[in-house]
Amino acid sequence: MVHRLPLIRWALIGCVTAALSMAQVPKAQPNIVLILADDLGYSDLGSYGGEIQTPRLDALAENGLKFTQFYNTGRCWPTRAVLMTGYYAQQVGIDPRIGKEWPSWLTLLAPRLNAVGYRSYTSGKWHLHHTSGHETAGFSRSYQLRDHDRFFSPERQFEDGVPLPVTKREEGKYTTRDIATRAIEYLGEHASHDDDAPFFLYLAFTSPHFPLHALPEDIAKYKGRYDAGWDELRQERKARLKELEIYEGELAYMRPDVIAPWSLSQEELEEQIDPGELGNAIPWSQLNAVQREFQAGKMEVHAAMVDRMDQEIGRVMDHVTAMGEADNTLVIFLSDNGATAEQINRGDRHTVGAPSGSADSYLALGPGWSTAANTPFALHKHWNHEGGISTPFIVSWPKGIEARGELRRVPAHAIDVVPTLLHVAKAWPQANYNRRKHPPAEQPHPLPGLSLVGAFVGEPEWLDRPLYFEHSGNRALRLGDWKIVMRRDNLNRWELYNIAEDRAERNDLALAQPVKLAQLVQMWERQEVAFDLDAARP
Repeated sequence: MVHRLPLIRWALIGCVTAALSMAQVPKAQPNIVLILADDLGYSDLGSYGGEIQTPRLDALAENGLKFTQFYNTGRCWPTRAVLMTGYYAQQVGIDPRIGKEWPSWLTLLAPRLNAVGYRSYTSGKWHLHHTSGHETAGFSRSYQLRDHDRFFSPERQFEDGVPLPVTKREEGKYTTRDIATRAIEYLGEHASHDDDAPFFLYLAFTSPHFPLHALPEDIAKYKGRYDAGWDELRQERKARLKELEIYEGELAYMRPDVIAPWSLSQEELEEQIDPGELGNAIPWSQLNAVQREFQAGKMEVHAAMVDRMDQEIGRVMDHVTAMGEADNTLVIFLSDNGATAEQINRGDRHTVGAPSGSADSYLALGPGWSTAANTPFALHKHWNHEGGISTPFIVSWPKGIEARGELRRVPAHAIDVVPTLLHVAKAWPQANYNRRKHPPAEQPHPLPGLSLVGAFVGEPEWLDRPLYFEHSGNRALRLGDWKIVMRRDNLNRWELYNIAEDRAERNDLALAQPVKLAQLVQMWERQEVAFDLDAARP
């Protein structure tokens, strides 16, 4: 049954959920490690049906919870805005391309945690426009990477808000490893100077975002693994998803007609990258020998990047264990969006003939492998179909969650992360939360998300709530079992799906269910207006 509950009341439900669940939280505040991957597909991890070796993340899942219907925003910076603010990106008007500052009424996550005794640290990709990104973002120590085009020689990087020198290739650095090393350094300082305080670590990897750069020893582990192609890999992952009881439906269609509007043309790909490069997701059987060899090599690098990220997460967690803090550390892992079909050439530019994964290459995963990485769902990063907005969500907290290896099927969203962290940190709810500079009549909407603490002990019996999506012209809204979605290249053409029966979005019900379609479209339009008003507030 769909419940038509006004959106503003969802924040009240979140407060009630938090209050009723507070007794389930241990007395001591937990440490918090929030881990964000970049462009990771739904089934890339072993614990979500993938063949890539991710034993450390799989262990977190086996000792905690896996959410099967968790949503992000479909793109890098909107998801990061949500995680750092607790609001939809549209509410705070965040887009680094237009340089809009945070609203003056907004307080970020780290300062809120600091106010209740935490010390906050970050290492990794920032990708948000802000006057500082360090002190005003609430971090005691920070390494913020703002170069998304080089894994071996980043140029734009900052430590504690101060620009760092350009990393030379001959230094032997690799971004994924360096992000973990700096995080370990900050935790070591915390243990030496602030061990009486809980810590919050925001660990934001750039893996497996393009360019496909990986260490040779990691690539070697996957040599030949993907020679059979993406069609077979999709079937393999589908079978494992069924075995894991995560998903039992059909596979989405490949959609060779849909490409990122900024991607290079097929002619440009063959000229600038390699004759084996492809711009469309077509059946593997239609590829020639040159294309198959080149494409298989790209997926080997993608797998190596995910593998290395898992290794580095392991190093960080080993350090947390050495600190004696493993049992009372809440670890949350998610991705900013699904795998990407983008095909571009920027940064240091691609050198034709350069080995896949090397510093001289500039490759992107592309639509064929992205479709496989997002198995079983439709489309990719940037779009609001399930492949773009559905990714793994793992929660582990030995002291605070008794469940081990259980699934949670309740629909959840990145907007729920901040309420959850404030809940376990005993910083939620607060009557004046984000509102001190506004008289009551001018207050923006309360936090839109719910605390997930209730889901730590079982499936919460929440009323259906609307989950809103919009990015770069792509739009969607999910309410209960129903979802509307629109592509930017097909504006004014809403699609309608029953997600409970058809999460692969194969059977568009827009013509068969006009009343349901109109109801959800009207809800999306009302929410858009409300968010625009929030973002306009100074």
